Amino acid sequence: MNLDAKDILLQRIAGRTAKIGVIGLGYVGLPLATIFAEAGFSVVGVDIDERKVRQLNEGTSYVEDIETARVAPLVAQGLLRATTDFAALDACDAVSICVPTPLRKTRDPDISYILSAAGAIAEHLHPGMLVVLESTTYPGTTTEVILPTLQHEDTSLEVGKDFFLCFSPERVDPGRKDYTTANTPKVMGGTTLACLEVGRALYSTVIETLVAVSSTEAAEMAKLLENTFRAVNIGLANEVLLICDKLGLDAWEVIEAAATKPFGFMKFVPGPGLGGHCIPIDPQYLSWKLKALNYTARFIELASEINTSMPDYWVHKVQDALNEQGKAVKGSRVLVLGVAYKKDVSDLRESPALDILMLLQDKGARVIYHDPHVPQFRHDGLAMTSAANLDAALAEADCVVIATDHAEYDWPAIHEKAGLLVDTRATHLQLQRSVASES
Repeated sequence: MNLDAKDILLQRIAGRTAKIGVIGLGYVGLPLATIFAEAGFSVVGVDIDERKVRQLNEGTSYVEDIETARVAPLVAQGLLRATTDFAALDACDAVSICVPTPLRKTRDPDISYILSAAGAIAEHLHPGMLVVLESTTYPGTTTEVILPTLQHEDTSLEVGKDFFLCFSPERVDPGRKDYTTANTPKVMGGTTLACLEVGRALYSTVIETLVAVSSTEAAEMAKLLENTFRAVNIGLANEVLLICDKLGLDAWEVIEAAATKPFGFMKFVPGPGLGGHCIPIDPQYLSWKLKALNYTARFIELASEINTSMPDYWVHKVQDALNEQGKAVKGSRVLVLGVAYKKDVSDLRESPALDILMLLQDKGARVIYHDPHVPQFRHDGLAMTSAANLDAALAEADCVVIATDHAEYDWPAIHEKAGLLVDTRATHLQLQRSVASES
């Protein structure tokens, strides 16, 4: 019996002899490459960053969620390697695209990394290859952009017969310990039913739960809905903070009280703004797509307006607090605690703390920062190094701004030592809970 391309690929997947390629070795790609290698597949990661390639080939992890102790033995056994040469895809039976999808300064989607990856795959596409796009993007990208790139006029390969194409959005939450790449349910849509069958066969070897949907467009939309839901509700929580501020109420007390309802309410909290690789960006991909269809996504636009205004709000709070002490922002020494976009990670992508730093500098403040996870950074012309001594920085500061509530900070000590405190993360609630648990 003659086996077709699909049957051959399914046999290789079942026997763990399929060779896997992962394009992009960042927060998404490295964890994915690692679990495939741990499952016994031969994995090659392709990245244009020579530093990442060198470190991985030395058996060292540069991603916080993946310990070097997991990577080193895989590299030593030859199950995991990295390269900058896309020719490595010639030997791959499956390729996952895990590249960034940022926004341009005009707030339009930048899919240049996806286009580059798809173009590279097209040069090495061969019968029996599975291609899976994991990078978050707008509905239609897989079929309208990736597929035409792969199925160009110079190839006779047919999708669903000779090669296979799926979209399966990443759901990585950096720093999270309870849900990882392996045990977070994973949505997948195929360009054809055969594509979905092959994609599910491969990913089910390393992912506990796969959720199949009817199309790649449905999978793309599902990912955008997940993060739009969060962005809109965080926007609501931030507006509740603004409202409570006008009413002279403690927004966090109000939210905590509302959250005691066991049904019909999901708790979201205000903060300094949105950060990370998904929530500030993904809704804008959907909004952009809908504008092309002459539809305005009003909830998304409003939530974005509120969320992006929060750094300004907190800088005004610093200004007000200093004014009450007879000091101007200009010339005052302001210490910002935490510059990562969320607690217990070093990720600076879209971090609102960076906006707070730059706004304070623009107002003439003498700004310093401390972050145990970010010893130094360079961003948009701003280069800074973390304060070497936290106690000394607290003692010298005219105002302390809590921007990221890292767990390793001693919050009781910080609240005691800071003369003037602007708290964007409601760490006072953590102190209340700590006192309550001790009593």
